[in-house]
Amino acid sequence: MKFLAITLVTHRPDPVTGERTSTHQRFREVLDSARLAEELDFDGFGVGERHERPFISSSPAVVLSHVAAVTRRIRLFTAVTTLSLLDPVRAYEDYATLDHLSDGRLDLIIGKGNGAAQRDLFHVTPEDQWARNAESYDVFRRLWRQDRVTAATRFRPPLQDAEVWPRPFQRPIRVWHGSATSKDSADLAARHGDPLFSANVTHPIEPYAELIRHYRERWEHYGHDPARVAVGAGTAGLHVAPTSQEALAAYRPVFEANRAFAEQSGLPVVFETLEDFAERSSALIGSPQQVIGKVHRYHDRFGHTVLHVQADAGGLTASRHRASLELFQAQVAPVLRRDIPDPPFAWEPVLPFPAPTQETTRV
Repeated sequence: MKFLAITLVTHRPDPVTGERTSTHQRFREVLDSARLAEELDFDGFGVGERHERPFISSSPAVVLSHVAAVTRRIRLFTAVTTLSLLDPVRAYEDYATLDHLSDGRLDLIIGKGNGAAQRDLFHVTPEDQWARNAESYDVFRRLWRQDRVTAATRFRPPLQDAEVWPRPFQRPIRVWHGSATSKDSADLAARHGDPLFSANVTHPIEPYAELIRHYRERWEHYGHDPARVAVGAGTAGLHVAPTSQEALAAYRPVFEANRAFAEQSGLPVVFETLEDFAERSSALIGSPQQVIGKVHRYHDRFGHTVLHVQADAGGLTASRHRASLELFQAQVAPVLRRDIPDPPFAWEPVLPFPAPTQETTRV
């Protein structure tokens, strides 16, 4: 099993202390989180993309470019690239450039995105968002693979024998499809033989398990080898402590503050108590053995081979968050790496065969 640390770069007051850092300091925290993830031997670091409050992750290609400069080994992920909102040509240019700057350490997780404010900002409607997402991905995918592209597009000016530069480093880049509740993303991933990443953060396990089951059915419907399926899954929170009592006590103020924020914002409260949240959500809160057991229970339903956890402290103190990540990597990750297989593909850059012979220079 592989492990990612992911941030959506939420920028709101600390849920426990009420203090809010500056925008500048919040971005410095993201870089610190990326360095820590690499130091602790996580396999990947992801940055989300949102275009509305309370997020400042509107430019993940720029953020990940800086992350590439301050790290050396860890793979870089978008979480997610909102292709329903973006011009696929411009998105290709950004990520092909980042692909070179990172020495091919880039994976993309794409999706339509969510949130009415960002749809309004880009003049995307609920009725056309899925068609936009599928069209943008088709163009993006072809640009990555073909030197010249002709496409009779609906949502951007058509392309006629278009060349787009730079040509990419990875041939092709690996693209995951992020999915929260809709079967459209799962079907698009299965159609193209791409891996699926389940958000898995808001509800109990059942709707996500159903979505992954649908993905596997569609994968076989499109004629792909079932042995090549790859699924990733998110988590709703993380705090690992030596005992379950310590973990719950430390996380309780975070849970209570987040529940109050949801109520004030008019968001649905799915889990009324911390105990219910720790038991029925995807959050990993407890002792190392409890966390291992919970990931196994989810794996029994999902068959996932990649797991993401929160890169941000999210209301925990910095020292407590670091201790949790250290304990996760020391006592949880080794067991899960042993028990659960890796995805059915190499984690290294996706290069053509034979691999290029030109020298590359690390950032």
